[in-house]
Formats: sequence, C-alpha cells, structure tokens
Amino acid sequence: MSRATSTETIAELRARLEEAEREAAAHQRQLERYAADLRESYRRERARAQQLRRSYKATVRALSNAVEARDAYTGKHAERVAAYGLAIARAAGMNVADDPQLEFGFLLHDIGKVGVPDEILFKPAELSSDEFERIARHAVIGAEILRHVDFLDEAMLIVRHHHERWDGTGYPDGLRGEQIPLAARVFAIADTLDALTTDRPYRRAVDFGEARAVIRDGSGTQFDPAMVEAYDTIWDDALARLSAGVRSS
Repeated sequence: MSRATSTETIAELRARLEEAEREAAAHQRQLERYAADLRESYRRERARAQQLRRSYKATVRALSNAVEARDAYTGKHAERVAAYGLAIARAAGMNVADDPQLEFGFLLHDIGKVGVPDEILFKPAELSSDEFERIARHAVIGAEILRHVDFLDEAMLIVRHHHERWDGTGYPDGLRGEQIPLAARVFAIADTLDALTTDRPYRRAVDFGEARAVIRDGSGTQFDPAMVEAYDTIWDDALARLSAGVRSS
C-alpha cells in the first residue's frame, strides 16, 4: 500500500469515526429529551394522583362526618379510631404509607348506620333481639353502600367485618381467626379502645391503662392475639396524643 493510499484510508476512517461520534451525540441528545419528557410526564401524573387522593380523602371524611353528625356523643369517633387503627397497623408491620384503604375503611366503618332508624340507634334502654338484629345489619348495609365504589374495594371489607370476633361469635358472617380480614382485626382493637376511653350517656370513660387491661383480657376471644401484641407496643401517652390531636383538629 502506497503512502498516499494509506493517508486516504486514515482520513476515511477518521471521517467515519467523526460521523459515528456525531450520530452518537445526536442519539444521546434524543435520549436526554426522552428522559426529560418522561420525568415531566411522571411529575404531572404524580401531581394528578396526589390531587385525586386528596379528593378521595376529602370525600371519605365528608361521608364520615355526615354519619357522625347524627350522634353528638360519638363526635370524631371515626377519626380517633382511624388514628388508633393506623398506629396499631404500623406497630404490626403493615404498610399504611402508600395505601389509603385502611384509613378509608376505618373512617367509614359505621356508614351503614344511615339505614338504622334513630329510635333504635339512640334507644337508651336495652335493645330487643329484633332491634339488635336491625342494628347489626349496619355492617352489611355499609358494605352494600360501598360495593360499587372502585377506590373503596378493600375499605369495604373493614366496613362489613368490623364486628367479627376472633372466636367466631361476631357478626355478620361469624368469621373466625384469620378468616377475618387483617384490617378488620386491627379495627376491632381501635374501636374498643375508643369506646372505653370516651364518655357515653350510660358510663364514664376509663383511662388508657384500664382500657389496655380490658383489651388484653379479650385477646384470643374478641381480638387477634398478634394484633393485641402490636397494640401493646404503643405507649399510653402516645395514644393520648393521638386522641388530643383529633380533638384539636
């Protein structure tokens, strides 16, 4: 190969290399534009998802407040139960950060009481068996109300099963042990805790220590023992702060 031919070959290779580098640079710029577009699309979608979640939560809270407005004695009961329930769920290792279904179910647990007449719901005397049966149906009524709301499908399980008992003597389906949805087992403790530590027309509230003793006694009968253990890791003063936070909100 002559010197001239060798020089031409090197020049041709250099030209090809420069062209390949230009193409690679153009491809890199295109990839960077795609990446920027994806980041912007993700940002917009995330903002829309957050707005939608806020709207869902506002709707659920409005429904919860409408139910509780009927009963002056249990004001903010649902919000306190939600606060206690989420704390117990976290203590049990459940992920509550990304899924609002737990909170929605806790807030809406009594929505079925809209189908119970006031004269039965607020009767100061002992209920007859027929009257108790009508009140017990609020769990089924609530689940039916939520059945066709797509974003409340898991919350609906809490609404239906929040009066089931670990030993199978609860209602409406008499589920036993781990047949009961986990979130409903958490709720059972939170609901009892709030009932015991809130003044009612027929009795005074007890303190968190007394309530803890009652809940411990119900472990294995009314409550899931594992959920009672999780609840037992939460200090009384932490529960009191949660209650105070709801009252001041």
